Amino acid sequence: MNNVHGHIALVGAGPGDPDLLTVRAARLIAEADVVVHDALVGDGVLALARADAELIDVGKRPGHGVAQDLINVLLAQLARDGKRVVRLKGGDPFVFGRGGEEAVALAQEGIACEVVPGITSAVAAPAAAGIPVTYRGLSASVTIVTGHRSHGEDPVNWAALAQAGGTIVVLMGVAQRGEIAAALLAGGMSPGTPVAAIHRATTDGQDIVRCPLVELAAAEVRSPATMVIGPVAALDVTALAQVLKNSTSST
Repeated sequence: MNNVHGHIALVGAGPGDPDLLTVRAARLIAEADVVVHDALVGDGVLALARADAELIDVGKRPGHGVAQDLINVLLAQLARDGKRVVRLKGGDPFVFGRGGEEAVALAQEGIACEVVPGITSAVAAPAAAGIPVTYRGLSASVTIVTGHRSHGEDPVNWAALAQAGGTIVVLMGVAQRGEIAAALLAGGMSPGTPVAAIHRATTDGQDIVRCPLVELAAAEVRSPATMVIGPVAALDVTALAQVLKNSTSST
């Protein structure tokens, strides 16, 4: 490999709450010369960066955003400039975060990178809503799927997922929720299947919309949200625990 003096770390920022960062992630953010971050990384996480650190927003938003090829070029150039770089991604870098693509692109340029896992919203958002994605007798499997496909990519086989059972967790699918619900229903999933959509999970702005699958298209779900589809979506174990706690303390 080339003699590169910089350090690139692909870091998972977790679901939003800075307290849910790994210790390694928080340390690297605090030490970085440059933080190249996505749109969903919260202000509380970015506040951990040094006051003199350069923050570069490369977030992809509906209708616009920085092209992935340009992000790859930027990371490689920063490494060659000898910078300590944190490429900060919401959730986990390798769960729909394009971290794999960036790691490959850097390797092709002879640049090594470190990968720091983060808590993906696919499991953190349901947990924050009191929804266990697996539950004995209700769900023995979890399928994590993106609701957004780029032009030319194969479509998601929703009919197969409708028959697979278990829990379906949909990321980046709010705008397509009507199409997703219709495809699952056409595939044989029950109209009454519980759905929970968790908006801005683990932050002060968290809210939850619950409805049966047949009503998902009309539900007022705001983006960004993680959608949980399956029997477990009807659960709220944290609320139940609080009820039990209050009941015990009053006796």
